[in-house]
Amino acid sequence: MAHDFKSQRLFLNQPLAAGQSLEADRNQAHYLVNVLRMKSGGEVLVFNGRDGEWLARIETSGRKSCRLTPLSRTRPQPPEPDLAYLFAPLKQARLDYMVQKAVEMGAGRLQPVLTQNTQVSRVNCERMRANAIEAAEQCGILSIPETSEAEKLDTVLQGWPADRALIFCDEGVAAGSAGAALEAIGQTKIAVLIGPEGGFSQAERQRLTGLPYVIPISLGPRILRADTAAVAALALVQSVIGDWR
Repeated sequence: MAHDFKSQRLFLNQPLAAGQSLEADRNQAHYLVNVLRMKSGGEVLVFNGRDGEWLARIETSGRKSCRLTPLSRTRPQPPEPDLAYLFAPLKQARLDYMVQKAVEMGAGRLQPVLTQNTQVSRVNCERMRANAIEAAEQCGILSIPETSEAEKLDTVLQGWPADRALIFCDEGVAAGSAGAALEAIGQTKIAVLIGPEGGFSQAERQRLTGLPYVIPISLGPRILRADTAAVAALALVQSVIGDWR
């Protein structure tokens, strides 16, 4: 089904059903009424990550509030993406960018991991989720990724499920081997791991490459910034074994 990219889209964290009037939150109401200057009877697209996308009618009540009434479902809810994205936290503006791009590239789970060379140790999960929602609103995505609290890399690896391959983007691997390594994985659940600006330590690299579910790959002959590496890695994975095939 074709996407409607002309209409405004809003995420509503409420059940959606035809004819059920819903109160927009304060920020959404301000944006619709005061920024977009929409009037009663105007229409927007709404979604909640569970019930698909709906065409909804706006009912304004002053300049500070409005209600949204779903009229008809425009798209059914697709299966949630099962691609997990693990990354070392970055400084805020670049982290915002990376989260948005990961959502656009089809990540279904966002997991910050703390490594030996990680420069940022705290992650604002509410802001990370807000950026994920914004990306979904702008790009016609109907699922909101799960956002997890930051954990140490060792902790994440200790609880790793045996049925999920971990694609380890390692600057120490020879360039040109990524496609074949990915194709050899076969049909399984996958995750992608991107390290910090300073790269993984030698101890971390040895630990990762010694695990049976880890697949080291190269992202090419150039050193990429972490936020660029995110886009490159996810594009590579989606094109070879993901939903771009």
